[in-house]
Formats: sequence, C-alpha cells, structure tokens
Amino acid sequence: MFDQIRQAMQMRKEAKRIQSEIEKITFVYENGGIKCQARGDMTIQSIQFSPDAFAEVLAGKPERFNTMLLNVVNAALKGVKKETQESMMKMMQGSPNGLSDLFGGGK
Repeated sequence: MFDQIRQAMQMRKEAKRIQSEIEKITFVYENGGIKCQARGDMTIQSIQFSPDAFAEVLAGKPERFNTMLLNVVNAALKGVKKETQESMMKMMQGSPNGLSDLFGGGK
C-alpha cells in the first residue's frame, strides 16, 4: 500500500513538472499587422497592432478588423496547442513513473 502511495506522489510530482514545462511553451502568429503570442496553458500573453492594422477601421470597416483579430488569436492558440501536444508526447516518452501509460502514451 505504501508503494502505491509513493508511486502516486511521484506521478503527481512528475505531472506538476510537465505542467510547468507546458506553461513555458509559446507560439507567435502574425498577420495583417496583428501579432498574437499564446502560451502553452492556452492563455494569450500579448497582442500587438501595427498602424497598418487599423487601416480597415479608419476605412470604415471595423468588422474586417474584428475578423482579422479573431483569426490571428485563433491561429496563435491552434499553433501553441500543436506545439504543446508535440512537446507533451516527447516528455511522456521519456517520463518515469508510468505517466506515459497513464496518459495513453504507452503501449
């Protein structure tokens, strides 16, 4: 029983380490003068606009700007999700304590 508790504690420690590594992953996507940086925990770290990005708003087309902004944010999140998944697979393959089996990365 103590072995199971110890193994569970080791697995929890390893899961926390992996989560910490995931939070460090970032992905930047830029289009139409809008630049978005997303983090591995699926949060947006920054959004930057160049003066060109506001050209659509100044031209009386704010809905085009809104669409561009949504597309850039969604692409950044999609990109960081892909990078996070790839990174997790690499971490799980080398992970001790059976975490790869727990998350489906084993046999």
